Amino acid sequence: MLILIAGPYRSNTNDEPERIAQNMHRMEEAALAIYRKGHTPVCGEWIALPLIHQAGSTQLGDAVFNEIFHPVAVRLIDHCDAVVRIGGPSVGADEMMKQAELKGKKTYWELEELKN
Repeated sequence: MLILIAGPYRSNTNDEPERIAQNMHRMEEAALAIYRKGHTPVCGEWIALPLIHQAGSTQLGDAVFNEIFHPVAVRLIDHCDAVVRIGGPSVGADEMMKQAELKGKKTYWELEELKN
């Protein structure tokens, strides 16, 4: 399956780069685990962040960032077979799960639920 990883990016970071990097690291760890289970993982950030940079965003949460960041993940859901939720509190990640459910996609609230 092609599986979107939904987890916190900016949540609980005060936009501190080191803490955001830790959140990304956790998503990348999940991506590797998903890959090793035989699936293809994708993070919306992998697609959104280069687009945000190219579009001229100057800071996290500016208009350009908001135009692209979450909408990319919502679009990705259409192409994924499932979405897995990882990490702590995140309004954005919870919204990805809601959108996946509305679109009839498989949702996993724990990485351990995902089988090989």
